[in-house]
Amino acid sequence: MTTSDTFAIVGAGLAGAKAAEPLRTEGFDGRVVLVGADRERPYDRPPLSKDYLRGETPRATTYVHDEAFYEAHDIELLTATAVSRIDPAASDVTLATGQRLRFDRLLLTTGAASRRLTVPGADLDGVYYLRDLHDADALRERLAAGSGAVVVGAGWIGTEVAASARQRGVDVTVVAPGAVPLERVLGPLVGAIYRDLHLDHGVTFALGTGIVAFEGRDRVEAVRTSDGRGIDCDFVIAGVGAMPNTALAEQAHLAVDNGIVVDDRLRSSVPTIFAAGDVANAYHPLYGRHVRVEHWANALNQGPAAARSMLGAGEPYARLPYFYSDQYELGMEYSGLAHATDQVVFRGDPAGREFIAFWLHDDAAAAAMNANVWDVTGALQALIRSGAHVDPARLTDPTVALADLAAVVAS
Repeated sequence: MTTSDTFAIVGAGLAGAKAAEPLRTEGFDGRVVLVGADRERPYDRPPLSKDYLRGETPRATTYVHDEAFYEAHDIELLTATAVSRIDPAASDVTLATGQRLRFDRLLLTTGAASRRLTVPGADLDGVYYLRDLHDADALRERLAAGSGAVVVGAGWIGTEVAASARQRGVDVTVVAPGAVPLERVLGPLVGAIYRDLHLDHGVTFALGTGIVAFEGRDRVEAVRTSDGRGIDCDFVIAGVGAMPNTALAEQAHLAVDNGIVVDDRLRSSVPTIFAAGDVANAYHPLYGRHVRVEHWANALNQGPAAARSMLGAGEPYARLPYFYSDQYELGMEYSGLAHATDQVVFRGDPAGREFIAFWLHDDAAAAAMNANVWDVTGALQALIRSGAHVDPARLTDPTVALADLAAVVAS
């Protein structure tokens, strides 16, 4: 690459900001432009449902870099700047202002957007979503006012927000279609642990049901469920999933299927255009198929990996999916990719919420979750990567060191 080359990054979130770093630290001396529609400089999203939402940490702690970073590294950061069009043939993007930005390499880190509810009353005041910093600001102010909330959805956003709301003294009812929270991700056994955790902290559940309407004159005052219940509330927080922001990629005729389809080096169907983070459906060498991961660690690591591929120095991106969650006194880390039909076995004390759960697929560890058990991620990931058959009795036996299991597999 030459000093006359321009590398453009569209999407100024974590993946985009972290991609800009290696472009500079690994020797690229051309033009780097980071374009984002948000008026804020790049920030982390995990605090938005946790400590920042609860008012425990200041705004400054959410940013990926300090304000001086971009100028110091000669990175042109364009905030509050939407991109309206990509022209692969002309190698340029058109900004909403009409300005055209030529690129030699383009990275799309456009992320995902909250899935919106379309039931009657969904547009009433007092119905909140949590995706960006401004959503968190509005919801943080609302939590400070207290009273009663209905949380729609019991995935990670729903359960984390429910925990934060309870910690701020808000009365919370969670409405979700599953039999337990997090059922789709963790299955019924581990999901039940989270159900009991929230029950212990005063959350009310309306499970096995959905939302048919929000009721109220000017503001939401009640939620009507599909099983006929009416739940009074002062506000609603909807966490019903996210959809990858693929509109620009579709307009540019890139291959799109549950995100922007990229290879193991994060190249799209147009060789000069790459994608990373929530929006990327990337071929994973370990799984032999495409995988899209909507978690902080993926954005953190995939952005720089894409940047190295743009520089021609990339390697296959083969990190295991990894995420973490903190709810009340329960902290966890999850590695791997489980299947709905996997057998789940436990090491430790699930009732005491200090355990490791293993998901076994074809007698191999497909995923593992350590809950209030720390410094074991490396051993768990080595075990998962091995793909070797494991004896459930050894997995559940606390006298068998995890490092020894991984070492035996490696040998």
